[in-house]
Amino acid sequence: MNKMKNIISIKGKGKVIMFLLFYLFTSLSLSAQESLGKRLNTKLSDKYYKTKYDTNYVARPKEKWLFRLLGTHTANYIHAKGTVNDVYSKYDLHTKSNNTIGLEVNYYDIAVTLSLNPAKIGGKYNDYEFNFEYHGQKVSFDINYLRATSLTGDIELHNFTRVEDDFLRMNVFNIAAYYTFNNRKFSFPAALFQNYYQRRSAGSWLAGLSFQAGSIKTTDVLKEQNPLAPEVHLKFANFALGGGYGYNFVFGKHSQWLLHLSALPSFVVYKHNSLTVNDDEMKDHGMHFNMIFNERASLVYHFTPRYLGGLNAIVSNSIYDNRRVSVNYNKWLIRAFFGVRL
Repeated sequence: MNKMKNIISIKGKGKVIMFLLFYLFTSLSLSAQESLGKRLNTKLSDKYYKTKYDTNYVARPKEKWLFRLLGTHTANYIHAKGTVNDVYSKYDLHTKSNNTIGLEVNYYDIAVTLSLNPAKIGGKYNDYEFNFEYHGQKVSFDINYLRATSLTGDIELHNFTRVEDDFLRMNVFNIAAYYTFNNRKFSFPAALFQNYYQRRSAGSWLAGLSFQAGSIKTTDVLKEQNPLAPEVHLKFANFALGGGYGYNFVFGKHSQWLLHLSALPSFVVYKHNSLTVNDDEMKDHGMHFNMIFNERASLVYHFTPRYLGGLNAIVSNSIYDNRRVSVNYNKWLIRAFFGVRL
C-alpha cells in the first residue's frame, strides 16, 4: 500500500514538474520573441533616423507609420511600322487601362501595398501587370512587367485594318534605374514616397540606365476568326545609358507644397529587335543610338505635418528606328494618394 502511494505521489510530482518546465519554456520563448522584436524595432529605428542628408534641406518625419490610400492608373501604347521583303505594315495599338485602388502601409521604410482592380474582379480585365518602385537616398529604380491580350487598334497590312481583344499577345519587361549625385540636398523619396520631407528647394544631376524587352505576337484566336490574317511577331530588347536632371521645388507659406520634375533621356547602346511577317524576318541588332526617355513628376501638399495628399506620374517613352523598322513604346503610371502619419 505504501509503495502504491509513493508511485501515485511520484506521478503527481512528475505532472507538476512537467507543468513548471512547460511554463518556463513558454515564458522564455515569449521573452525571446519580445527581445527579438525590440532589437529589430531598435535597428529599424536607428537606420530610419540615421541619415546622411543635409538636414537644412531634407528631414525625416518623427512618425514611424505612414498609411496611404492610392488610386492608380496605368496605360500602354505601341506604334510600329516597317517594310519586310518590300511589304509595308503599320501598327497603332493600345492595351486596356489598369485602374486600381489600394492601401499602402509603411513602417520604418518597410512598405506593403494591397491593391484591387474592380474591373478584374468583375471579369472585364484579364491582363496581368506588376509594378515595383524603390526610391532611395542615392539610387532609385522602377520595375514593370505586363502580360496583355487586350491589345486593340489599327493595322495597315494586306487590307487588314482592325485588331480586337485576344488577337495579339504582348509581353513587356522594363527596368529604369537612377543615381542621384546631389543626394544630401535632393530627395526622390520626399517627392515620390513621402517618407522624407524636402524642406528647401534643391536639384540634382542624374545618371541612369534603362532596359526594355518584350514581344507582340498574333494568336490562334485571330487565325480562327480570319484565316487570311498575316502572322506577325515583333520582338525587341534594348539597353540604354543616359543622364538627366531632377528638381524639387518647395513653396507655400509654411513650405507645405512640393513640386518634383525629373527627366532622364538615355541612348540605346545595344538592341536586338526583329519583325517577322509570315515567316519573313527583318532583324535590327547591334549598336544603335536610339532613345529611351524616363520622366517623373509629383505634386505633394502637406495639410499638416501628419496629413498629406497629392499626385505623381512615371512615364517611359522609347523610340527605335533604323529607317526600315521603327517601334515607339509608351507607358505611364499616374497615381493619386492621401496619407496619414502615425
